[in-house]
Amino acid sequence: MTDVIWLRPERAATGRPAAHDRAEITAAAISVADRGGLDAVSMRSIAVELGTGAASLYRYVSSRDDLLDLMIDATAAECRLEPPTGDPVADLVAVAEGLHEVMMRHPWLPELAVTRPALGPGGIAVLDHVLAVLADHPGDATAKLEVFALLNALVATFARNELAAADQSRRAVAYLSHVAAGGERPRISALFDELSTADPDPRERRATALAALLSGLLG
Repeated sequence: MTDVIWLRPERAATGRPAAHDRAEITAAAISVADRGGLDAVSMRSIAVELGTGAASLYRYVSSRDDLLDLMIDATAAECRLEPPTGDPVADLVAVAEGLHEVMMRHPWLPELAVTRPALGPGGIAVLDHVLAVLADHPGDATAKLEVFALLNALVATFARNELAAADQSRRAVAYLSHVAAGGERPRISALFDELSTADPDPRERRATALAALLSGLLG
């Protein structure tokens, strides 16, 4: 149980007076990951971000895994949680959209949300909100926890796909634009013109899909 970082003291009881706290270290780790991805996150890179020595960080966190758990949970605290309206599907879709915004701000997060979910103070706030949304639902505690877990997994899947598609789309559009500009394939030129002026609404499509999935899940 003591392996859970939130059940440990904020810092080691011995050593020099605290120069930083967990929140500062977590914020630094998130900044490093936002710029360089998860591979850039290490005790050394976080120490450089904070202007301190890597060894000093071990007074606050015992491993890189601790850092990852803190980062995941800190981003959960960024999620907007609006008061429940009494419509559980709409309210859960709103939670999903809030989580999606957070994941798109931190492109490294969807992968972690699927492969190593962490539940600290930030995640507990989101879970508590989901339980409030489902307060009148007849499902038992296990079913409500499953809704919470699946909601996170669904949002992470949408975000991962959208982030990957954005990168692939940029490459495809670059070549499509080149072909369209050549004028030798008028149908391609017309297609590109139509795509360029289209106004797709991925949020609406995502919300519709989530509502359908959640409606089926809640019965």
